[in-house]
Amino acid sequence: MNIATNHSKFTMFSVVFLLCSQALILGGVSVSSHNNSVSSSETYEYHTYDSMTDALLNLSEKYPDIVHLESIGTTYEGRSIWLMKVSKNPKSVENEPAVLLMGAHHGNEKPSFESLIFFLEYVCEAYYEENFDSDEDGFIDEDDFNGIDDDNDGLIDEDPSESRIRDIIDSTEILVIPMVNPDGVEFDWRKNREPNYGWFGTADQITSYGVDLNRNYDYLWYLPYALPMHYMLPFIINDQSWNYRGEHAFSEIETQSVRDFVQSQDNIKISLSYHTYSEVILYPWMHTSLSTPDEGMFISIGHNMSQIDGYELLNHGWSGREYIIPRFGGTIGTSENWLYATQGIFSFTMELCRTRAPTDPEVVFDYCWKHVGVNLYVAQRSHQL
Repeated sequence: MNIATNHSKFTMFSVVFLLCSQALILGGVSVSSHNNSVSSSETYEYHTYDSMTDALLNLSEKYPDIVHLESIGTTYEGRSIWLMKVSKNPKSVENEPAVLLMGAHHGNEKPSFESLIFFLEYVCEAYYEENFDSDEDGFIDEDDFNGIDDDNDGLIDEDPSESRIRDIIDSTEILVIPMVNPDGVEFDWRKNREPNYGWFGTADQITSYGVDLNRNYDYLWYLPYALPMHYMLPFIINDQSWNYRGEHAFSEIETQSVRDFVQSQDNIKISLSYHTYSEVILYPWMHTSLSTPDEGMFISIGHNMSQIDGYELLNHGWSGREYIIPRFGGTIGTSENWLYATQGIFSFTMELCRTRAPTDPEVVFDYCWKHVGVNLYVAQRSHQL
């Protein structure tokens, strides 16, 4: 699946990382056998919006039986917000559980969309493959995506089951928005690119550009006015701030598009929103350390994801528990809070990597590969909710 022909070869899977027979290409992935390697000095090239669009169009043309591509909105600068549905009957309304995977709320967090493009290309190709001996040891499917060395050969998840991927796609709707914020991706910064006219839109001239989309969802929007110091009100209402939350909740095309799409569905059970960086897993609440009514379920799902990717699940609470959200304060306007509080969706943040956008091919492949397993796990888990 060489989508971007000007990209260089990337084959950490067979030679450096897992010593098995996968072919990886910068901006694409193939499940076919490959034996070339790259030097560790080679720099990974992330997708642009255009090369991602080409990749998604290629998938929709190559795999029409399991893929449906649609635009759920058009940004200020005229880019489509692409949503790809992967399912056995992708153009039909099915009575199946669904999972929502999102990347690039923040445009400069490149791994958040790269991991989802990788995931889409991998599972679409694997769907049509018979189970095969990925690590060429004479056995098939003996080390599936679970973060464990099942066959005690020193490698992890190097021989996954193609039939498992097929079963998941046949029974689940996998909904993927790789770039929520394509304008921000193209400008290589955090916010979107719509002009601002002062803090509350009352200025006569443009004063800055962009809103932090993951501060723009409508749940407890008023709370910073009641507790301004706890929620850093002067910072989030300053339109020149990186965390500017917008004139009002759902003021932005991108968040409106996610909202309208989600509300058009009634079967989304779990959502993962990919960000960078710090290698941690978060879940609501994002504005307080108080527990949710579904704390046990959040911890169960989060713990199992952490078993696959090795990331730390950060719980929150009052005493004797580790947490990242301050006891009084936190973040208002996140997709996670809105999805859970208003739509009943078990929503998680996945903070990939230890840096914002690593360019070491081994590091890129590591987070992409691990989260194929994470995404497949939540798809399976959605059937229990």
